[in-house]
Amino acid sequence: MKNSILYIFSFMLLLFSKDISSQVLKISINKNKSYQEIKGFGASDAWRCQYVGSNWPQEKKERIAELLFSKEIDKDGQPKGIGLSFWRFYIGAGTKEQGSDSNIKNEWRRAESFINADGNYDWSKQKGQQWFLQEAKSYGVDNFLAFSISAPVQWTLNGKGYGENIKSPKINLKTDKFGDYAKFMVDFLTYFKSEGIDFNYLSPINEPQWQWEKRTQEGTPATNKDILDITKLVDKHINERKLSTKIVLAEAADLRWLYSSYGKSERGNQIDYFFNNKVKVKSLDKTISGHSYFTTWPVESLISVRQDLNQKLKQYSNLEYWQSEFCILEKNDDIGGGGKRDLGMATALYVARVMHADLTLANTSSWQWWTALTNADYKDGLIYLDTGNPEDMYNLNSLKFNGNFHDSKLLWAFGNYSRFVKPRMIRVDANFNREEKLLEQYKNIMCSTYLNPKTEEYVSVVINYSNKDRKVQFNDFYVDRIYVTSNDNNLKLIKSSSTINIKAKSINTIIGHKI
Repeated sequence: MKNSILYIFSFMLLLFSKDISSQVLKISINKNKSYQEIKGFGASDAWRCQYVGSNWPQEKKERIAELLFSKEIDKDGQPKGIGLSFWRFYIGAGTKEQGSDSNIKNEWRRAESFINADGNYDWSKQKGQQWFLQEAKSYGVDNFLAFSISAPVQWTLNGKGYGENIKSPKINLKTDKFGDYAKFMVDFLTYFKSEGIDFNYLSPINEPQWQWEKRTQEGTPATNKDILDITKLVDKHINERKLSTKIVLAEAADLRWLYSSYGKSERGNQIDYFFNNKVKVKSLDKTISGHSYFTTWPVESLISVRQDLNQKLKQYSNLEYWQSEFCILEKNDDIGGGGKRDLGMATALYVARVMHADLTLANTSSWQWWTALTNADYKDGLIYLDTGNPEDMYNLNSLKFNGNFHDSKLLWAFGNYSRFVKPRMIRVDANFNREEKLLEQYKNIMCSTYLNPKTEEYVSVVINYSNKDRKVQFNDFYVDRIYVTSNDNNLKLIKSSSTINIKAKSINTIIGHKI
């Protein structure tokens, strides 16, 4: 009897301890349960595009543009690029013209201004950024967004493009220059419309919660009142000129400032401040934007912050959320932090998980990376620039004119979303046959699904964060094609089958239709 009981106990233990990775994970798609409409995925031209676009050899910069914007497929079924649908153009404040007097040591972080101290415009400025802007247009990018992070230096309180010596949270802008700053931004929109670039969106203030006292780049603090005052002035000029551009707010430096004071009462609770019934701004888009910095680790915070944000968003009918800037800043156990570039899968997976959380927990309708290019030994670019000389990899002077460029796994992982989840697609429900808690899912298999309402085509992005392969099946769903980004593949087209082997540490875009 004892031996029989022992045998049964051992058998049950073996049964329940069986590796779940051998089990088939079944996913059911329910189009009747829908969420947000997608506006697009994008990146910015900030800083690095100015030299590459104006000085680098034509062949190299054309290939860089192809990697970012192309929607074409080569003869082997391989995407030539990641097909961005958003392009962010940075409106400079004139620290480049100041040179060393700007106190910003890194020349690559200074920016030209289209307007000088006499009020005269020179639209040939920001030549390199304009080159990439025109390339984005030629490739058919859907949305263009212009953003400003400081008023032109001649109008700031301290004559600089950053907030040093600005003791209060108020904007670094002379009181009598609010109108000039607003007009300048709308003059920018008007000029580029005449050149064939009709900016869909204007973001007038960026990360107003920081003081921007460090001499590393342009930027200004601002209170919510400052932002609203400028927004109303911009709105007046937009309406007078009959422009279609929408104003988007508020590029919060941390998502928690969107739904709470988070220690800065004059600069927090931005959803309540800008979208209460008292704010009447005709060209204000019903969108609130924030940056996912400092909310992605530990994973518990990645989840809870976005759940809290979603609860606040539900209080406001039809208010969209955009994740409008992100790169790796905070320290974490998975990839260490922002320091040291990473062309491999570790950073790609980390960012893909952040994207998944923003898309499925906070229901973001647009997700935008920070800088498309980087010349730094840092995890802040999709494409990396260097000299090719191991002893002097990041020589800022020589890189102004030429250098090497490298695609990254992050670029292609981003493409698992941007290339296939296109504007006007709808996120729909995707359920698993498992009782795994949300936290455990974020360490293993994650899935989000998007429907093209015109073609009835479905796009599912499946991330395997774990170290083990998993098998996946879609119920009542025919798989047409699969694109995989992994250690060995960059959006590689693989054969479809009813049971899909999801490789460890991989990101997979699965395209098909309901049976």
